[in-house]
Amino acid sequence: MALFVSFLVICLTLGCLWEPGSCQVNDFRRAFPVVEPDFGHTKLRLAREGLDAIRRISSPIAAVAVIGPYRSGKSFLLNQLLSLPCDKGFGVGHMRDTKTKGIWVWGDPLDVVVDGVKISVLYLDTEGFESIGKSNVYDDRIFALATIMSSVLIYNLPETIREADISRLSFAVEIAEEFYGRVKGQDVAFEPAKLLWLIQRDFLQGKSVHQMVNEALQRVPNVNGDRYIDQVNQIRDSLAIMGDNSTAFSLPQPHLQRTKLCDMKDSELEQSYVEQREHLKQLVASIIRPKIVQGKTLNGEEFASFLEQILEALNKGEIPSTGSLVEVFNKAILDRCLKLYNKKMDMLHLPLTEERLKQANDESKVEARKLFDEQHFGRHHAEQSAFKLEEEMLKVYRSFLLANEYQSSKLCESLYTKCEDKMDHLQALRLPSMAKFNAGFLQCNQSFEKECVGPSKKSYEQRISKMLAKSRALFIKDYNNRLFNWLVTFSLVMVVVGRFVIKFFLLEIGAWVMFIFLETYTRMFWTSESLYYNPAWHFIVATWESIVYSPILDLDKWAIPLGLLVLIFVLYWRCFGRRKLGGRYLLPLYNPQKRGSSRPRSD
Repeated sequence: MALFVSFLVICLTLGCLWEPGSCQVNDFRRAFPVVEPDFGHTKLRLAREGLDAIRRISSPIAAVAVIGPYRSGKSFLLNQLLSLPCDKGFGVGHMRDTKTKGIWVWGDPLDVVVDGVKISVLYLDTEGFESIGKSNVYDDRIFALATIMSSVLIYNLPETIREADISRLSFAVEIAEEFYGRVKGQDVAFEPAKLLWLIQRDFLQGKSVHQMVNEALQRVPNVNGDRYIDQVNQIRDSLAIMGDNSTAFSLPQPHLQRTKLCDMKDSELEQSYVEQREHLKQLVASIIRPKIVQGKTLNGEEFASFLEQILEALNKGEIPSTGSLVEVFNKAILDRCLKLYNKKMDMLHLPLTEERLKQANDESKVEARKLFDEQHFGRHHAEQSAFKLEEEMLKVYRSFLLANEYQSSKLCESLYTKCEDKMDHLQALRLPSMAKFNAGFLQCNQSFEKECVGPSKKSYEQRISKMLAKSRALFIKDYNNRLFNWLVTFSLVMVVVGRFVIKFFLLEIGAWVMFIFLETYTRMFWTSESLYYNPAWHFIVATWESIVYSPILDLDKWAIPLGLLVLIFVLYWRCFGRRKLGGRYLLPLYNPQKRGSSRPRSD
């Protein structure tokens, strides 16, 4: 006998060495964690043993996931669907804290044939939500991940459907759809699981579960435009993706003593429960379909890879919590987008041209919209949120338009005042110069054209054009009269200087000629205006302009210093020049009388 046992052991060992997988088949007839929470219950991580159990499956995979509140009997329900006792199936606890952590998978899938194709059905147990010591964000990740992974999603609810249950499911669908798009690309639509509303209750009288679900998902009339009712209806609209892809089923309580359910056989359970349980098994089997991603089924290796991508997307960045709902979380996204838009716009130095401001607005909107597209949640709410973002950016843009108009008006007014003061200064030149006036006129016009920008430029261009034209007309009108008076005064001064100061008779004669010409011409032709058309006057004006103003010398500024220098030179020459020259003069002067001459002076 001992020899036979030894021979049997050797044969089994050789068989295991020849085909290693055959000795590990029974190892997978248990539950494995596939997704686990981190220490703080805020993010999820993959469990290697659960992934290994999935990767070994070569046939197309379908997944049945059960979600719902904690302590609602999800693990017991899965054991019933798998026809497993509690000590061999998913762990069932009777304490107040949740038993299942993260997401667990039954390692030995059920093989079924759907449309002539063999598929492997995985059963997933999820951690119940609303338990203590967890954040809402963690619950939402579990909910969303189960929604993405499953082919059939069983929403296990005790007694009835609450508004919170609807909003949580809506939110999970929104997040699942969003992250599905992030992983697979915006061109791939979210493929929802078959949703099964499973309501467990102690009584079956009254409305059917189908009526309960239909009434719960109906839009609420909102005649008065109540904002809260709008939010309730938006939640129901987001579930439109499920459409006809959902059904409902009622299941009575198996027994009043729920803590002893695992110790009871089917004969001890409520007969109505046993019958409904079998109907539920048939219903799940009838609606099961393989998981399809991008139009193709997934085997174990592909399903594990898909799960890794989805979990990476879920853990990347923050996601909203259910209590806030999508639009409330998107409000925080909108605030960040508006902050980015304002930051870009605040970098502008007003005033700007309307075209440049519009270009900056468009560029800032593109950046803000890009941030919104990267971070917003909920495809069904995206259009409304995007519309609100456009409205808010439009308000900010309008404020920038007003600020730009104010700054433009302020700048152009300053330039206009500066040009006006400059024209007034040119009108009051000590030595009138048309060349200097034209240079100042051109400089003022060019500086205004260059520096005045923005929406106010057009109106101020008209104002400054009128002002410059008026100043030019006044200057031309006064220019000839002032120049005539200056030349008359100048000729008389030169007569005095030529005769009594330096006694240079040529200077005196030239001054007398100018004075006689100016005075006699105006007397002969009655008015001085006729003089201004005379070629001789034009020659005098050209000579005057060449002397008074040039790019090198502005005589209006330097007239007094140069006059003082000339006066000093004349006085010096008058007092000391004769001694050094010894009676010889460089200029033809009046002939002085000789010293010691006895010639009597005639009267």
